[in-house]
Amino acid sequence: MNIFEVQHDRKNTRSVKWDMLEPVFQTDDVLPMWVADMDFKAPDKVNEALIERAKHGIYGYTMVDDAVKASIVNWINRRHQWEINPNWLSFSPGVVTSLHMAVQAFTEPDDKILIQTPVYTPFYNVIKSHGRQIVKNPLRYEDNYYQIDFNDFEEKLKQGVKAFILCSPHNPVGRVWKREELEQLARLCLAYNVLIISDEIHCDLTFPGEIHIPIASLSEEINNQAITCMSPSKTFNLAGLQASYIVTANKELREKINDQLSKQGVHELNTMGNTALEAAYIHGDQWLDELREVLKSHKEYVQKMFQTQVPYITVTNSEGTYLLWIDCSTLKMEPDALRKFMIQEAKVGLNTGKVYGEEGSSFMRMNIACPRVTLEEGVNRIIQAIQNIR
Repeated sequence: MNIFEVQHDRKNTRSVKWDMLEPVFQTDDVLPMWVADMDFKAPDKVNEALIERAKHGIYGYTMVDDAVKASIVNWINRRHQWEINPNWLSFSPGVVTSLHMAVQAFTEPDDKILIQTPVYTPFYNVIKSHGRQIVKNPLRYEDNYYQIDFNDFEEKLKQGVKAFILCSPHNPVGRVWKREELEQLARLCLAYNVLIISDEIHCDLTFPGEIHIPIASLSEEINNQAITCMSPSKTFNLAGLQASYIVTANKELREKINDQLSKQGVHELNTMGNTALEAAYIHGDQWLDELREVLKSHKEYVQKMFQTQVPYITVTNSEGTYLLWIDCSTLKMEPDALRKFMIQEAKVGLNTGKVYGEEGSSFMRMNIACPRVTLEEGVNRIIQAIQNIR
């Protein structure tokens, strides 16, 4: 059997996705398709490396050595054609942690930070929790596709924006930004001296035929005005092992982010995260290529089912991630009513679009990184519930 078709029982494993249904949805009678982790096992080589490390039985202070750094450098070069220097690397438990560190290191209270909405919920939190101002550059939603409003982007930068947090690929709308889009964003940030903080955690999860381009790889000038946050956690389902890194070419910026990490007591990766990262980046290519095919097939299945069964519900055209952004505007439900409908009538646990910004009020986010049988069950539950009210 294909490894991505195997159903794994994740209940009672302290899984946020499966064991927090009652507090999140007020019932445990829903199929969880929400939190952004996968219901697939990590690659065998990763699990074998972790087991072998555990056999040693000693988990003392662990360093990120040259071999681990080399695995990162080689992965980024191999998968994204970006040559980085191992000295550019800093480490943190997760990309959200890195974003908090970057906001503190490079901005001051009341500084303006721009985000492109609707966007990953922690972007709002990392700005507001440190007393900075959120500036929105809403993405344009036209013909079931999201694009950047560059005129608005520039107008917002003119208002004194200090930093721009880029989501690339974009969560939740699934855009994989084209080279010309990234070049225009970068050109404007350079023109207005705006630091680019790029969250590229989904960089490996593009659909076959789509290419992720790290914004810092566009030119040396841009590389010197950007910091890039990456991790194997989404790619290989390792979020619980807390291993991520920051790529910063500019020495001055790198010293600032390292100083902030040090102030917060964040120094190295944990023993198992260290081990998993290296194994994944050395041995994970084939597993990832197979996963990308599965995710594309899953997306196409959901699109086809909705088009044929409930054509008034639309899956936004996306190019990457395992998160589908579903337009439910024709149901004419308020966000809370839409959420309750999915929970109580469809019995499926999705993410409510409104939490990603007002622009997402009529949307729901669906996680399709699960075996096909699970996906089919969830999709059919939604279709049946909608047909019952139409």
